[in-house]
Amino acid sequence: MKRSDVNEIVKYSDAFIRSFGYTLPPFAYWTPEQMRSDAAQILRARGLGWDITDYGQGRFDELGLFLFTTRNGTAADLAQGSGMLYAEKIMISRDRQLSPMHRHNIKAEDIINRGGGDLVIELFQSDPEGGIDRDSPFTVPCDGISRSFLPGAHLRLKPGESVTLMPGIWHAFWAEKGDCLIGEVSTVNDDRTDNVFEMPIGRFSNVEEDEEPLHLLVSDYL
Repeated sequence: MKRSDVNEIVKYSDAFIRSFGYTLPPFAYWTPEQMRSDAAQILRARGLGWDITDYGQGRFDELGLFLFTTRNGTAADLAQGSGMLYAEKIMISRDRQLSPMHRHNIKAEDIINRGGGDLVIELFQSDPEGGIDRDSPFTVPCDGISRSFLPGAHLRLKPGESVTLMPGIWHAFWAEKGDCLIGEVSTVNDDRTDNVFEMPIGRFSNVEEDEEPLHLLVSDYL
């Protein structure tokens, strides 16, 4: 992706989020210099901030996702079972824009349609080796109600609806009937090590620096 495209996505996403009455935290608007400073050490260490990915494939409109991590605990807290054990993101899936099939080893997450179009999620459970089980039915909680699905089922979430995905549940998702604002509430999030994709793709974008960044991405911290 070109940095100029990233900057435009940041502007669009901020406006889209605000259109639902949701305001990002103050550090969202820090300059690149502020985000590189000592004051932002915890923000960088915990991966907080802007995250725009095309999964390294260069087709953001077809295969991509906008994310902003607002809060995140640490792996050390999670390991000891006390402290800040949770994370939160706000995301945007554009109409028919695919977030590809993947699962998590550790993270459990609630995926919430916060507004806009429908959010469609394709679901499978894992087989004993951690691969996709294409034969067995399974259940997941949807707003506290256990629902049964056949492998490869498409769960359609309307605004206000949610699903809880435990570690090992394979999922891909996209928006229909318009761009969708998505909330994610989860256990501690580590996008560097806890994403297992079906396809051999990367988690972050490769950015071509054709202009100065409006704001740094989480991938710029790495």
